[in-house]
Amino acid sequence: RPERSDVALWALDLLLLLPAHPARLRYERAQLLVQRGAFTEGAAEMDAYADVVSAVEPTTADLVRGRARAARAMLN
Repeated sequence: RPERSDVALWALDLLLLLPAHPARLRYERAQLLVQRGAFTEGAAEMDAYADVVSAVEPTTADLVRGRARAARAMLN
């Protein structure tokens, strides 16, 4: 539910504590942070995800880095 993004963020944080979790969860967390207005933190998470994915999917990494730049642009 979009109005309960705080609960979704909490759930993602718990999932990320698991020893084995999909890297995609980091990107979902980043998107949620940007939706909540934490543009800098969300962009940093997107950049971290792009670094992880870049070895396997360079095109996806470039796309995510572009979204991170767009999130930082929302600060203006």
